[in-house]
Amino acid sequence: MTSVASLSSPDSSASEASPAPSVPSTPARRPSQERPAHPLGAHAHAWTPEKARAMFRSGVSGPTAGIAAGHTQANLISVPADWAYDMLLFCQRNPVPCPLLDVTDAGSWTTPLAVGADLRTDLPRYRVWEHGELVDEPTDVVGHWRDDLVSFLIGCSFTFEWALGAAGVPLRHIEQGRNVSMYVTARQCRPAGRLHGPLVVSMRPVPPEHLAAAIRETSLMPAVHGSPVHCGEPSGLGIRSLAHPDFGDAVEAEPDDIPVFWACGVTPQAAVMASRPPFAITHAPGRMFVTDARDEQYRVA
Repeated sequence: MTSVASLSSPDSSASEASPAPSVPSTPARRPSQERPAHPLGAHAHAWTPEKARAMFRSGVSGPTAGIAAGHTQANLISVPADWAYDMLLFCQRNPVPCPLLDVTDAGSWTTPLAVGADLRTDLPRYRVWEHGELVDEPTDVVGHWRDDLVSFLIGCSFTFEWALGAAGVPLRHIEQGRNVSMYVTARQCRPAGRLHGPLVVSMRPVPPEHLAAAIRETSLMPAVHGSPVHCGEPSGLGIRSLAHPDFGDAVEAEPDDIPVFWACGVTPQAAVMASRPPFAITHAPGRMFVTDARDEQYRVA
């Protein structure tokens, strides 16, 4: 297999798949930038879910990989009720990138996944969309909330990282205090009603000797994306350069690391950009909702 080091050259290009479409995104940080062990502090891994949500409610913001270790994290998308069936169908038809953990009633900002939590305030950063355009990235959405919004909580790959770590698989983005790298691919999701769009993937560089463990451990957690959708050459997904993620941060890889790609819960945001519903609220990529559920609850064996 080909290593990350040989795949992240600016001259890399897709050969068998069309280039992934360009999407608006937060500029990715380059590996050369110095960053702390974790942007939210050295003890963030030991926070309880309640403390994590309280910190975010107070305005603290940063990527949530490794936060409140052992507790399930979730992607968020909230759409008007007249788009909710389309979103539900989109998730049902695309269960690998969009595994549903919970769906709220219209107007509700609560979930049994975290009793007492508020979906409007308890994430570190949100994105607000109008007709497919990003119009705001606030740390709470109380001022944007509508009584007709239905929220979907979708499984997140940060949840299976405890299993990867326990199996000895290095997590380069956590080691480097960075957000995970995410890419828009050339693979299209199955459309649902008015919703359509490309698959988004997250990428983790994995040493060859740990590849089998990475596949095995994540395959046991289908509710949080499950096993990889692709390993090796990124052009197989229409990704031109690993050095330029569409979302998140560029992550430094060791010379022999293999790029391993998992379906990503940012996929509904790509659908929002492609399908242009009149309004939507999402999490900011890599800044998730931390639930009270334990990671092992989503392990099937």
